[in-house]
Amino acid sequence: MTNFALDAYLRRIGHRGPVASDLATLAALHAAHVAAIPFEGLDPFLRRPVNLDLAAIEAKLVGGRRGGYCFEQNALFKAALEAIGFRTVGLAARPRWNAAPDAPLGPKTHMLLSVETPEGARLADVGYGACLSETPFEFAVGKEQTTPSGVFRLSQSEGLFRLEARRGEGWRTLYAFDLAPQLPADYALASWFTSTHPAAAHVVNLVLERLEAGCRHKIVNRRYWTEGRDGIVESQRGIDNGADLARLLDEVFDVTPPAPAEEIFARTTE
Repeated sequence: MTNFALDAYLRRIGHRGPVASDLATLAALHAAHVAAIPFEGLDPFLRRPVNLDLAAIEAKLVGGRRGGYCFEQNALFKAALEAIGFRTVGLAARPRWNAAPDAPLGPKTHMLLSVETPEGARLADVGYGACLSETPFEFAVGKEQTTPSGVFRLSQSEGLFRLEARRGEGWRTLYAFDLAPQLPADYALASWFTSTHPAAAHVVNLVLERLEAGCRHKIVNRRYWTEGRDGIVESQRGIDNGADLARLLDEVFDVTPPAPAEEIFARTTE
């Protein structure tokens, strides 16, 4: 990773302290990343190609005023961590956030990371746009892990880990995964499916999310809302028109869209 522009990345996420391959650095960068670089699926939604070449990701997410989805976000985070000296393994997960509990498992269309620290391996994920976390997790099955935005836990069954978030009186599964390392070709195929299939979530829905100081900002199509701890909705409203969407993109998500906001709004549904 000698060609990775680490200083530019650290400036982009607003990290000004020292860095080392330790848990404190991993936690600080994880929180800073999700606050500074929003999850956004504008390119798939606009039927624009998603380039997973690292130079293209750096140009978009670091050099440009853009975010991205999981393959871009976690590839960037992986490169930054490796430039610091961390050992990382890229993993893949099967999203479950919108699936019924008894629905069959879907394809591996999410990227996440296993990161080695002196305190042991941690699950790092700065790119799950349904429920971002600001904190890397221990690989400790059954242990409730508290973050500023809520409580999470790992469960395990049928050879798979499941990351779950507490919602109200119950738990909701983010995704299921194993520890099999993934190749860049695996991510290229999954990203192509995710960004081009006519029924893929980010092709048919406008989705953005940003997480800072325990407050979760979300857009899905023509609805904007904020959440507090454990997903409790604190405010919500409709998005009235392209000008309204443009203000949210600029002032809340810190994104300059690749197309006029009016065009993006016109593609959305209620």
